Amino acid sequence: MSGTIVECVPNFSEGRDPAKVDAIVAAIRNVPGIAILDREMDADHNRSVVTFAGPAEAVGEAAFRGVEKAVELIDLRRHSGVHPRIGAADVVPFVPVEGVSLEDCVRIAERVGEQLWERLKLPVYLYEAAARRPGNANLENIRRGQFEGLREEVRTNPDRLPDFGGAELHPSAGAAVVGARKFLIAYNINLNTPDVEIARRIARAIRFSSGGFRYVKAMGVPLASRNLTQVSMNLTDFEQTPVHRVFEAVEAEAARYGVSIAGSEIVGLIPKKALEMTAEWYLRVENFRPDLVLENRLAAAETMDGLGEFLEQLAAPQAAPGGGSAAAAAAAMAAALGALVAGLAKLDTAAFDADRRFFAEAVRRDAEAYSGVVAACKRPKEERTPLVERALGEAARVPLDVAEETAGLRERLRNLRETTAAKFASDIETALALAEAAMAGALAKVRVHIESMKDAARAAEIRARAEKLRAGD
Repeated sequence: MSGTIVECVPNFSEGRDPAKVDAIVAAIRNVPGIAILDREMDADHNRSVVTFAGPAEAVGEAAFRGVEKAVELIDLRRHSGVHPRIGAADVVPFVPVEGVSLEDCVRIAERVGEQLWERLKLPVYLYEAAARRPGNANLENIRRGQFEGLREEVRTNPDRLPDFGGAELHPSAGAAVVGARKFLIAYNINLNTPDVEIARRIARAIRFSSGGFRYVKAMGVPLASRNLTQVSMNLTDFEQTPVHRVFEAVEAEAARYGVSIAGSEIVGLIPKKALEMTAEWYLRVENFRPDLVLENRLAAAETMDGLGEFLEQLAAPQAAPGGGSAAAAAAAMAAALGALVAGLAKLDTAAFDADRRFFAEAVRRDAEAYSGVVAACKRPKEERTPLVERALGEAARVPLDVAEETAGLRERLRNLRETTAAKFASDIETALALAEAAMAGALAKVRVHIESMKDAARAAEIRARAEKLRAGD
């Protein structure tokens, strides 16, 4: 998974002792390639949230080390706070950012969960996309009863058994909930009242489980240190339920009880797009689009510089990059145009964004795969044949992946053409033309590589997949 970025946002049941949190963060930071992006401590919740990111292969190890240190330092038998918890390392989610899918993050979660049990004897529940039982997709179901209640119930109720471990929690560290999910915004709104019942009523009014917003989880908690209360929320899909809609709903509900908002806070990080959506809503900017933001325009300029460098490499008389990389780049541009049109039409851009990241990574993968063929051909004769065969298999697989993903992209673009205004037609037609070129170029590279393969069975398998795509045109 080289060239990937995964975010991890573990929540630890310690928000009052900075030395313990420092030790946990240091354990995470010591893994090469890991960047600590944010850390939050809350004394009322008695909880810390650490946000870090890095290559997929490093994030799992960093998460393990952070949990290992938390198990060493945090004793839930002496822990209290307003936030529900079942473990010293209470929840450990993995989030795909770049060049990695949600399914890849599920595999990371499963691997980390297994290691936590085998090496630390810490029971693990898998949740969200990694859940193995339907009820465990929701974190609140796993945390029902908290540490004290789960500790007793797991001994007699088979339905509460962890995915890794047995009928006993870790005596001091409880259990961990590990999983994979999309980006989540932890958003809290503080109320100018010490009456926690008001916060709880507002939470019930806005959360999905009580009939509120589809992508909102909420609870009301006291902030004793500030003589306030808080509506503590997780926004699990900010594009479907934006931050500003939630804020206005809480403000309106609070007004019914004669209460004002003292302020709001973001725990961890928030996507730039979420703030852009909020700015567009409140400022009523009629011509708002993401490229009006200075930083977005600068990023686009850097991308164009990168394009120029890629074109220089493509034109150079060298083995790679070549036609396969060019096909992937054409598909990436098609996906980018799809995202453009979807965004302008106020539709979900997530699928096109994921396509674009996949194809951008495939540009590099194709060049590396063909360079591998060239390198194998230069090995001593006695080693050459098996190495060349393996390299050819990889060199054929990458453009085949591109072709298969392009088929899905092409279908999404066709659907977009049917559901958007005529003014977007030229952009969609350009995107479809690029997708057709990507498909033709990728399949041509597949054909060239399998013609050189000696393994007839492997070549036949790849050829069959390619022919299926041609038949679908």
